[in-house]
Amino acid sequence: MRTPTVVSLNGYFLNNPHTGSGQYTLHLIEHIKDLAVAKPESLLSNPAKLQWEQLQWPRQAREQDAAILHAPYFALPLRRTLPAVVTIHDLIPMVLPAYRGSPLVRAYTWLQALACRSAEAILVDSECSKRDVLRLLRVPEDRVHVVYLGVDPRFSPDPSGSSPLDQPYVFYLGGLDLRKNVPALIRAFTEIAPEYPDLVLAIAGQPRQPSPLFPDLRAQAAPLGGRVRFLGHVSDDEKLALYRHAELFAFPSLYEGFGLDPLEALACGCPVVCSTASSLPEITGDAALLFDPNDERALADAMRLALADPDPLRAKGPPQAAKFTWEKTAEQTAAVYGRVAAQ
Repeated sequence: MRTPTVVSLNGYFLNNPHTGSGQYTLHLIEHIKDLAVAKPESLLSNPAKLQWEQLQWPRQAREQDAAILHAPYFALPLRRTLPAVVTIHDLIPMVLPAYRGSPLVRAYTWLQALACRSAEAILVDSECSKRDVLRLLRVPEDRVHVVYLGVDPRFSPDPSGSSPLDQPYVFYLGGLDLRKNVPALIRAFTEIAPEYPDLVLAIAGQPRQPSPLFPDLRAQAAPLGGRVRFLGHVSDDEKLALYRHAELFAFPSLYEGFGLDPLEALACGCPVVCSTASSLPEITGDAALLFDPNDERALADAMRLALADPDPLRAKGPPQAAKFTWEKTAEQTAAVYGRVAAQ
């Protein structure tokens, strides 16, 4: 696939490839071969990151003879001489008060909102994110383009091999901060645990020191003893095996710009119970059992239903996930580059 002109892609998150923005950037580079990638030499502190975004990246773009800038996350130079495309995965700091941060973080968010508002094209991961961008940034609708993310083909059903855990398990992966609503999952699992004495709740990630943004998950899980297992960091191969062998994948998030984790679980043929919040119904369609994330009894009931009759969900997952490919993401992104270049 060839782009119509040289595009300088901000490769800042290539230094952190396990983040959502890092994965997105890597897949764009893989599928759009003519991108000129601008990359800082090392991970940067917050002040240096701002300098990179505002000064050093535009300078690299000029050296690359780029005609368009593309920021694959919420950050553009406030002053620029080239037309720009920005991908806004979500507007969490503007949507959720708990995530607004310190005065410096709020100032940075305001700066980036101002800069991104001027972009010639804004890519968003979902119709839900588009509504947030239109409401909060107040840009013309014809400049905002929904370009869904994709699922890597390696996420597929394959029950062969041994299970990564020694007991049947409900699996959760997707972050442990406040909006992920993991305490509600632990409490809902507590309700169903007596009915499934061999079942454990497996949570990817290592709980952090409790703070306003990070609930005390160990305290929540303590009454269940070994029935809740915190798996720490899981590698890509471990994640794939955990999806494939789980009894179900539970995702109680309160806000997502897209929701790649439940989509990967669907691709693996894992039964999914998923929140009705934000973009998630749009992404999972009718392939997941949906519940109100503010209703823990509804979550417990959804898990009961999925455990009682998993086969219809296993069958629906892969066809739903197959609608989302990185090839489509790259194709639609390149088409936006073409429109911006034509302007």
